[in-house]
Amino acid sequence: MNALTKLFATALGAGYSPVAPGTCGTAVAVPLVWALASLPMWQFAVIAALITAFAIAVAHRADRIWASHDSQRIVIDEVAGYCITMIPVARDHWATLAVGFVVFRFFDIVKPPPIRWLDQNLPGGWGVVLDDAAAGVMGALVMIGLAELGVFIALANL
Repeated sequence: MNALTKLFATALGAGYSPVAPGTCGTAVAVPLVWALASLPMWQFAVIAALITAFAIAVAHRADRIWASHDSQRIVIDEVAGYCITMIPVARDHWATLAVGFVVFRFFDIVKPPPIRWLDQNLPGGWGVVLDDAAAGVMGALVMIGLAELGVFIALANL
């Protein structure tokens, strides 16, 4: 059971990367999001919510196994956050996937309020995952704005 927990917590091993494990964890989510591109927004949102709930449980258990809080090896939270970022936009074009990647990583790294508070004040898996979920929500809002400005249509025509 511990091996499965570690496998999921590290997003199939991406969390073991010695350089930028969070970025590697987010990269694992890109093909997942692309594979689910044909789903309507509401179905993709349900899947993102289920991934987030699963991530909370897995992150909590992994932190107990590693006797840590928010170990850098735990990157399933990045998978959940990127999925949330991608809910409101089309997920079938490389440009949208790439912009969503950069937007989510920005919020996950910078951690503007209240993201940092969530990470530091919520216990266990809740704190590990909900800061990334909040970064995902902020990222989704930016993605909506970019879509309204026609950025993705312009990129698709490149």
